[in-house]
Amino acid sequence: MAKLQAKSEVSGSVWKIETAIGQKVAEGDTIMLIESMKMEIPVVVESAGTVTQILVAEGDAVVEGQTVAILDT
Repeated sequence: MAKLQAKSEVSGSVWKIETAIGQKVAEGDTIMLIESMKMEIPVVVESAGTVTQILVAEGDAVVEGQTVAILDT
């Protein structure tokens, strides 16, 4: 299995995590929301897989390009 890194596209804070470790996700699914400048920006997976790690918690600060989750594809 290949590993896929889900990354934040913006700097901000983790507003809501919408997935859990072990959950299967489809290409295009939103796994979490990042709040940046009073907007909610989704972190969307690029291909289907299973979430194996969530590297942040709700309320954590993130920077643009930061890996926030790992999936097995």
